[in-house]
Amino acid sequence: MKKNILLTLPLFLFALHVAAQDSIQIRKNTLNEQMTDAFDKSNSYQEYKVVKKTQLATLKRNILDSVSSLEKKINSQESELAQQKKEIDSLRQNLKNTQQNLSNSKEKEDGIAVFGILTSKAVYNTIMWSIIVLLLLTGGFLFYRFLNSSKITNVAELKMVEMEMELEDYRRNSLEREQKLRRKLQDEINKNRKA
Repeated sequence: MKKNILLTLPLFLFALHVAAQDSIQIRKNTLNEQMTDAFDKSNSYQEYKVVKKTQLATLKRNILDSVSSLEKKINSQESELAQQKKEIDSLRQNLKNTQQNLSNSKEKEDGIAVFGILTSKAVYNTIMWSIIVLLLLTGGFLFYRFLNSSKITNVAELKMVEMEMELEDYRRNSLEREQKLRRKLQDEINKNRKA
């Protein structure tokens, strides 16, 4: 009996190995190939096809496995897609914030705050040079007016000195005339007293 078992055991293992390879080969084929293989191996009875239950069960199990695998893959891809959408939205928001910060930085870099008002450097330079030119023109005009007024003042002082000298001459002349007139009058009075 041991001999029978020893002889049948390798035959059993070989049959099991062949069946496992056949099962693995069926799983490796696509579902379409498995269905074609099942119909090809089935028998015909009048208009009907008679398929082995084991083949149908294997085909059903393979189809359900494929559907389950595809559903898992779809769910995984949907969750991955949702995650990627969140990341894209986050990145877009970050990009928008970064662009806004960049815009603000450029405005601050290109501008100068004057009395709390942010103005561009070009406008600031225009205003400052306009003020400088206006001050130079005003200073030049005032200097010209000062020189003109100084000349007029000098001329007026000279005329005043001349007038004072003329007045002094006039006073002296008047005083001399008056003294001469008084002497003449005194001489006349003295002549009239003696006479």
